[in-house]
Amino acid sequence: MEVILLKDVKGTGKKGEVKKVSDGYARNFLIKKGFAEEATSSAKKELTMKKKAQKREEQEILEEAKKEKETLEENAIEIHEKAAEDGRLFGSVTTKQIAKAIEKQLGIKVDKRKINQTMPMRSLGSQKMDVKLHRDVTAEITVRVLAKDE
Repeated sequence: MEVILLKDVKGTGKKGEVKKVSDGYARNFLIKKGFAEEATSSAKKELTMKKKAQKREEQEILEEAKKEKETLEENAIEIHEKAAEDGRLFGSVTTKQIAKAIEKQLGIKVDKRKINQTMPMRSLGSQKMDVKLHRDVTAEITVRVLAKDE
């Protein structure tokens, strides 16, 4: 019997795959527990339509990430912090502050965990760092830390 797996089943296959299994295993375990459905022609068509829609959606997300990459790389992010006279900051600039600054200045929402800050920013100046926007798209941004005017 052919079944379409609705969930990952160890030893059988992954979600969305069409597998040929024994009738008893299909009826008594997979279908009964809700792990699979019978692979009728209409169910197979529905599965292919879902896969096409998912592929199209992933492509749109990738295109959006590429646009955001261009915007991030063209514009430098400016952060104003309190600093001593010699240019050292009172504390350091965190990825959370950088993510907030990106959203405020460019309107792009970035997760703070996706920002790769190799060295902590503890003084005035600029630093380049990577931001992972998508599994295939990584942008290199420039963050400038300026003295806060009081």
